[in-house]
Amino acid sequence: MRRQKVSAAVSLFNRRDFLTAGASSLTTALLAACGSHGPDEAEKILRFAERQNEVVERWLLRHTAMNHAQGHNAGNAFPMYFISKTVPTWDTATRGPWTLEVSGLVDRPMRFTLEDLVKLPSRRQRVDHFCVEGWNAVAEWWGVRVSELARVVGARADAKYVDFRSFDSDFHESWDLESATHPQTIVAYAKDGKFLPAGYGAPARLHSPIKLGYKNTKYLTSVVFMEKRNGGYWSDQGYEWYGGT
Repeated sequence: MRRQKVSAAVSLFNRRDFLTAGASSLTTALLAACGSHGPDEAEKILRFAERQNEVVERWLLRHTAMNHAQGHNAGNAFPMYFISKTVPTWDTATRGPWTLEVSGLVDRPMRFTLEDLVKLPSRRQRVDHFCVEGWNAVAEWWGVRVSELARVVGARADAKYVDFRSFDSDFHESWDLESATHPQTIVAYAKDGKFLPAGYGAPARLHSPIKLGYKNTKYLTSVVFMEKRNGGYWSDQGYEWYGGT
């Protein structure tokens, strides 16, 4: 897992050493559990370790932690990924015009067209993208902050999580509200100066350098503010739910 660069002001200790030490201790505990109590005990230890890791990641990736990419934009070398067997495309003939629905625990549920999103205050950011498989790439994204959408629809105080849903085989991933409203978490509609190509999540996708790639829902159709978290396509299959970089 590639790790985001964290400034000296934010990182008060060497995160790599910290995580390496933690992984070593976890491995020892897992071996002991498998030898004495079997896979059920090992599963409990894994889930406990994930919760502890989430506490650390939440601290490291709070709103003051900002990613500033180094190196050249990946351009067309930026890998594409989707769940469907072919590149998902929005068929207006059968589905009508694409809109992004923002709903749930909000005062003013709304639907946004692509034109609506473009008219909102925008953010342009050149940041890293980290994949759980070990690679990373740099791209420049244009979009609207999720925090701005939350402001427009009036997200309520009891909203603690956000579910990002897709038309790519009903893919979805839920986030904690703090990560979703991080200054660098955006609903992106353009990449490297052009509106998103189909292979990168058009018409709009979620993007944030503070989360691993599998948490960044492409082909967005809805953003739902919730009181409780809702799992996700990959987290339901055993991937870490928090998925911080």
